[in-house]
Amino acid sequence: MVQFTATRQERTFVDSDGVTIHFFHWKVGKPIGVVQIAHGLGEYAARYEQLAQRLVAAGYSVYADDHRGHGQTGLEQWGGDHSQLGKLGPGGIRSTIRSVRELLPIIRHENEGLPLALLGHSWGSLIAQSIVNEHADDYEALILTGTAYRTLIHMNGGDLAKKHAHLGSTGYEWLSRDQSVGQAFLDDPLTFKANGMKLFGVMDSLRLLGRPAKNLARDIPVLIMIGSEDTLGGAKSVELLAHEYLTRSKLSDVKLIIYTDARHEVFNEINREEVFADTIEWLSTHLAPAVE
Repeated sequence: MVQFTATRQERTFVDSDGVTIHFFHWKVGKPIGVVQIAHGLGEYAARYEQLAQRLVAAGYSVYADDHRGHGQTGLEQWGGDHSQLGKLGPGGIRSTIRSVRELLPIIRHENEGLPLALLGHSWGSLIAQSIVNEHADDYEALILTGTAYRTLIHMNGGDLAKKHAHLGSTGYEWLSRDQSVGQAFLDDPLTFKANGMKLFGVMDSLRLLGRPAKNLARDIPVLIMIGSEDTLGGAKSVELLAHEYLTRSKLSDVKLIIYTDARHEVFNEINREEVFADTIEWLSTHLAPAVE
């Protein structure tokens, strides 16, 4: 059982396009580091409550925004109309990525001198890959979960649920072996089907594609974690991603963990305790040492 040690605080800022972005802060009294979470498509930041509480218990303050068109941000954008969730608003994908970066000055101002990790899941991991390609020096560490190598060949742009659809009736069996996760996703009024091509259109969807860049601004350590049964990318996709970070980006510290039989949401899997522990152990050797 997770012991809740920090109250989730909801706050807002206005992004450069005038959209009010809702974000959440789990605060530690004397943090040893900070983690910024970027959530996936069709969900929202508060779904990471358990992960946030685990990080808080380990000494890390946590920030996570509801991306454009999602969660409380999306509800305010579209006047409370749940049917409009997923629509990103002015600037589309580019502005959505920029608004994730615009949380950074707030985090840095409130946590001066502390090391900061960016943790992106699924769509959030694609956003995180894009950010690090251009701004690796904004962060001290990068964690990618439920991720993929961002090409049309190595990332599934179709029906992510198809492979596991016979295992249940919610349509979200692809998320986790824990049946309650799919049922909760189905019942949640703030979650919706993750069909990026339909939501974003062809051009914006293509803007999510890319490879790890050469000449990154920092030799940033990277942790990649997926389930072997993840339908977004899969083992071969992330193996290639890790290889490219090592060879193309010439990073010196890239770790890949593939959890046998786990599906897309590793932090909501039946082996979540193992995933929490692996995450915190990695952070303890890649983030905390930066504190003097």
